[in-house]
Amino acid sequence: MKFHQLLEMVGDEPVFGTGLLLCGGVDPVGVRHQLARWTRSGRIHQLRRELYALAPPYRKCIPHPFLVANRLVPGSYVSGLSALEHAHCIPEYVPEVTSVAAARPHLRQTPLGRFSFRHVKPDLLYGYRQVDLGQEQTAFVALPEKALLDVVHLCPGGDGPAYIAELRLDFEALDLEELDRLARTSGKPKLLRAARHVRALAEDPDLSYEAL
Repeated sequence: MKFHQLLEMVGDEPVFGTGLLLCGGVDPVGVRHQLARWTRSGRIHQLRRELYALAPPYRKCIPHPFLVANRLVPGSYVSGLSALEHAHCIPEYVPEVTSVAAARPHLRQTPLGRFSFRHVKPDLLYGYRQVDLGQEQTAFVALPEKALLDVVHLCPGGDGPAYIAELRLDFEALDLEELDRLARTSGKPKLLRAARHVRALAEDPDLSYEAL
């Protein structure tokens, strides 16, 4: 395979897997050796085993970090502070994309950014949707209410009023009824407590968290 043939096949794709290149009776060993050479020369980026992205100036679109996160660990969805920032629920810039999945927790540094994956049990993998990211890219991203509950679940003491206050949540960007519903769905006392604290702070922003 020549590089111009690769560009013809995957030039419009933000990321691509080797499975796309191994159709039609090609030599898989030869294709993988060529991919390794193009990676070493800087023409493509290897994101993980069997997953790549074209490097500038060859790519036609910039891969969105949320799409990359979904492809790095199939079955995951973007959540936590990353999803809260995307929904304009917190003021801070979040440089690392956090996702949750039933897979083992790990951190992956790639040429396209830093990605962390947190483990949750399968019964907590709900409350997300497919989001349009532009440039014909989509990704599974937690609802802001579920992203908040995932933060609470994964952080020791995350249900504490002081911790919730420190997040500086934009309550207008949250659906408190949905937050309550998602917390009840979990059946976890920690998440139910957090939902109550969030509602109390939303209804009275001047309330001291010590009073909760």
